[in-house]
Amino acid sequence: MLRSMYSGISGMRGFQTKLDVIGNNIANVNTVGFKKGRVMFQDILSQNVQGASAPTDGGKGGTNPLQIGLGSSIASIDTVFSAGSPMTTNLPTDLSIEGDAFFMVSPDEGATIYYTRAGNFTRDSQGFLVNPQGLKLLSSDSTPIQISQEDGVVSYSIGKDGVITTVDDAGALTSDITIGVVKFNNPGGLKKVGNSLYENTVNAGAGEPVVPTEAKVSIIAGQLEMSNVDLSEEFTEMIVAQRGFQANSRIITTSDSVLEELVNLKR
Repeated sequence: MLRSMYSGISGMRGFQTKLDVIGNNIANVNTVGFKKGRVMFQDILSQNVQGASAPTDGGKGGTNPLQIGLGSSIASIDTVFSAGSPMTTNLPTDLSIEGDAFFMVSPDEGATIYYTRAGNFTRDSQGFLVNPQGLKLLSSDSTPIQISQEDGVVSYSIGKDGVITTVDDAGALTSDITIGVVKFNNPGGLKKVGNSLYENTVNAGAGEPVVPTEAKVSIIAGQLEMSNVDLSEEFTEMIVAQRGFQANSRIITTSDSVLEELVNLKR
């Protein structure tokens, strides 16, 4: 069989994966805190027809190797952590992060910690700040944040430094809670687990809770970070992927025509 046919198959497989990633990006164009993906390709090991030769003194010059490529494969599917566009909501529990950091959420103190850029939090009946799945927002000392009326709190505000200032019924101010954020050496190493959440992996680096001012990030209340998906870019990449898929399918049909001619040599 012709090598070109298998090269075409590998190309079609790669562009199909690229279309899958593009489709997921477009589906999440309005998802809070979503980070788009991208597909990178690499060539497959080439077949050596002839090796290189060195030039000889006073004789022939050197020759380059002769190689035939065997197609392409997926090199990586990266998560792009560029900033998404901000959306002002004026809700005090809606938070966004300016800078390379993540909120920490967990079912309860001591349980598995997840990381997210989606700051659409609400207060539950016990005063805990929770995400849509009920996971609790953690403070800088990794304990769940609770703003309860049972403690006499009548109002609260969240500063850019992540400090939550509460006012009790006597008018006293308290600022003893700071929203925790985490920075990673390699955010691309985080694993998506759905619901706009990430899990740590061995390649993301050790994520330690830090105070926002120390991490050189800001927390903005009343604002959400939306998806970083650019529709114009995604549709352009979709056209490229579609044409690439068509071109590789044409390689297969052309190779099939060549094989048909070979078969028809014997009449």
